[in-house]
Amino acid sequence: MSEDTPEPPAQDLRTLIPEYAGLVREATLLNPEPGDPGVRESSLGGEPLWPADEPWPYCAQEDHWTFGSDWRNRTEIVPGAVPMVPILQLFARDVPGLEFPEGKDLLQLVWCALVHEQDPGPVMPRLYWRNEAEVVAGGLLSEIPGVGEGEYDEDHMPEPSTLSPVVVEDYPRWLDLPEDMERTWGPRLRSSTGGSLWPPDSNVIGTKAGGWPAWTQPADWPDCEGGHRMEHLLTITGDMQLGDCGGVYFFHCRRCPGLPWDWRFDCH
Repeated sequence: MSEDTPEPPAQDLRTLIPEYAGLVREATLLNPEPGDPGVRESSLGGEPLWPADEPWPYCAQEDHWTFGSDWRNRTEIVPGAVPMVPILQLFARDVPGLEFPEGKDLLQLVWCALVHEQDPGPVMPRLYWRNEAEVVAGGLLSEIPGVGEGEYDEDHMPEPSTLSPVVVEDYPRWLDLPEDMERTWGPRLRSSTGGSLWPPDSNVIGTKAGGWPAWTQPADWPDCEGGHRMEHLLTITGDMQLGDCGGVYFFHCRRCPGLPWDWRFDCH
């Protein structure tokens, strides 16, 4: 292809590959916007609806640290346990396409906003399914531990934001294509110049519930201890720097008791 020849336009894979249309999943794009969300609102980085009889979680890892004032040197080791930070709160009424466990209508996610030796980004996330009415009836935690100056890596902390959820159709990236489909169609979707003809909007990139991960590295789906491949639950990306992380993906298994879950980092 000459320099004067434009790249062919991205193709509609649903027409080009009929089987691709069958891979569609519903996702809820959360669309965070900086704001002042209340404890009974879905939010990114807002104060969560936390039960009074449950202590706020802390990260007690001994090797957590922050870049501090100089990003080139990780000399600021943070000693002792530090409070985790609220990341996401979702009420079932705002994400009707997300299946909640029976009797639960509130999903909360927190994590440690420091950097740890064994991972490239925030670690020790914790995920909670709750019932809003039960939490309110039992009373709320009077104070969420705050962030001390210099204690956290700001790249791993979202700005408090309200959410404007929108239901969208989400398709997998080529990294998630079934092997036979990739073998047949993968070469046709790569241009002669080494680029990709993959439609840029087929996979929804952003903080979302459900749908498909937006892998930038080879797909790495976790299996539960029962041997089931987990389902994609949440993607947190695009609204924080997350170091060199393209996104943090959360998965769960709805086939096993206790809804086991896991997470993956995806680095650029």
